[in-house]
Amino acid sequence: MVNSMTGFGRGEAEGLGYHFSLEIKGVNSRFLEVVVKIPKNLIGWEERVRKIIQDKVSRGRIEVYINIKETGEKKRFVKVDKDLSLAYDNSLKELANLLNTAYQTDIYRLITLPEVISIEEAELDTDSLWPLMEKALDAALAELLEMRRLEGQKLVEDLLQKLSSLDEIRNEIAVRAPLVVSEYRRKLKEKLALLLNDTGIDETRLNMEIALFADRASIEEELVRLASHLEQFKSAVFSSGPVGRKLDFLVQEMNREINTIGSKANDLEISKLVVEGKSELEKIREQIQNIE
Repeated sequence: MVNSMTGFGRGEAEGLGYHFSLEIKGVNSRFLEVVVKIPKNLIGWEERVRKIIQDKVSRGRIEVYINIKETGEKKRFVKVDKDLSLAYDNSLKELANLLNTAYQTDIYRLITLPEVISIEEAELDTDSLWPLMEKALDAALAELLEMRRLEGQKLVEDLLQKLSSLDEIRNEIAVRAPLVVSEYRRKLKEKLALLLNDTGIDETRLNMEIALFADRASIEEELVRLASHLEQFKSAVFSSGPVGRKLDFLVQEMNREINTIGSKANDLEISKLVVEGKSELEKIREQIQNIE
């Protein structure tokens, strides 16, 4: 069944002193594009997240936003740069000797100097935390896919209505088409009678002219192909898997047939129907831009 490319999903998971919240947003795109926005300390998960999404989604721009918060006390530790401390101390001794001033090492003063002491947070155990991350991702992805499925159902309903309208227009053109030649014959005969007066009309020449016109104005093949494209379109929207590109191709083919009908028919009524058909087809084209 057809899926939309737009949707939203959210998932959460908590454990091991951390809370994960994850949001996924899907929008239209010609191809599949997965953008993962993840904290720097979890950057190693980016490709794993992208792979999971690529296995479930075939088309669209998917944006993933991942947040992680500690639910307990932050694990921190103090780091002392011993080499830098010794360097500071030695430099101060040299300066004291240079100035001929007494110097005594003061540890409390040393630790106030830049970068001697730093506070660092404990490194995340990403292997232990990944199952939590995956749980939040699965929940968000399931919600996104369900929204895309429901939106896809609405798109199908709308497309089938527009397809039915286009098929009705095709039927009206098919009914009108045979009348075009007979009207052309009548009008041509009237003009010739007016021009020739009592001289008489060469029926053989007239019939040849009508036959040439009928051949040039014939739209039977275009109508048959248009009907075939309509059936293929209808079958595609009920098939499984991504169909957006196929539908886009079929719309292009239908547009080509309608344009040819308009250029060959040489009839005002058919021209009006062609305009209606192109209008309906443009609405269909706009809708399928949302389909995966």
